Amino acid sequence: MGYAAFLVVGHNETVPDWLGVMFHTSYEMVNAMWWGILSAAFFVGILGRIPREAIMSVLGPGGTKRGIFRATLAGLLLDLCNHGILMVGMKLYERGASLGQVMAFLIASPWNSLTLTLILVGLIGLQWTLIFIVASMVIAWLSGWIFDRLCDRGVLPGNPNTMEADEVAFWPAVREEWAKHSWSPKALLSMFWGGLKESRMVLRWVVFGVVLVALIRAFVPPESFGVWFGASMTGLLLTLLATTLIEVCSEGSSPIAADLFNRAGAPGNAFTFLMAGAATDYTEIMALKETTRSWKIALFLPLVTVPQVLAIGWIMNVAGT
Repeated sequence: MGYAAFLVVGHNETVPDWLGVMFHTSYEMVNAMWWGILSAAFFVGILGRIPREAIMSVLGPGGTKRGIFRATLAGLLLDLCNHGILMVGMKLYERGASLGQVMAFLIASPWNSLTLTLILVGLIGLQWTLIFIVASMVIAWLSGWIFDRLCDRGVLPGNPNTMEADEVAFWPAVREEWAKHSWSPKALLSMFWGGLKESRMVLRWVVFGVVLVALIRAFVPPESFGVWFGASMTGLLLTLLATTLIEVCSEGSSPIAADLFNRAGAPGNAFTFLMAGAATDYTEIMALKETTRSWKIALFLPLVTVPQVLAIGWIMNVAGT
């Protein structure tokens, strides 16, 4: 409704400012996310046509350092927005990836797409962008390892879909499976529609997120970020609070993080805004809860990751000043 209203009303001065901001935010967010969501629906459909054995062979055995590292690289390299990544991550859980692999995949990926990495290079420079990437990989790998250890000790429930990971030749297995399917335009459309339907659980929280962002942007001036969030422990904690409350997609978080980096002079705050935004994202938390059927798993996401993000953010602020 907000998107349609912006197309009709635009920047009409007869509309109250706060309502105009909500319309514009809906328009901006949908334009930023649509490609990631549609691409993810396609990937989800493709994953449904890949044998579980082949997927698990690529990711490696769950509960191992190698398997978590492979999942971290997969999240790092897949060029999707955080909402698209979430849809694919939930599908990986259903296909048998360990809880640690799913977490490593999700944590490594929110802003590390090629497109957003290049944007960050232009905004904060190559050196700090590379530092951000390495730090996010460390957090993703370590978090995945912790989640698998918690499952081993019975603190968290393991993935009931997990199967023994036998080494399978990936491409021969995929070609054999794909030969059984039709690849006509009609079949591809059906596959895409199936992936979209499988992602309904995630999409409804994405829609809720857009509404919440519109409300917050309407009543919280963005100019305040650079003033309030300096390179101090207070500024770091305020950044954590802001990124927890403000649901932004990866496309929206990068410019805000760059503003924290440049105007507030706080590289650690910028990193915290990017990483903690995913770790405390209620869309991600609710999707995890509904997919794993465990509130405990969902709430352990911020519990495990946020302390790591704050520690690295504080080190970056000290080094940057």
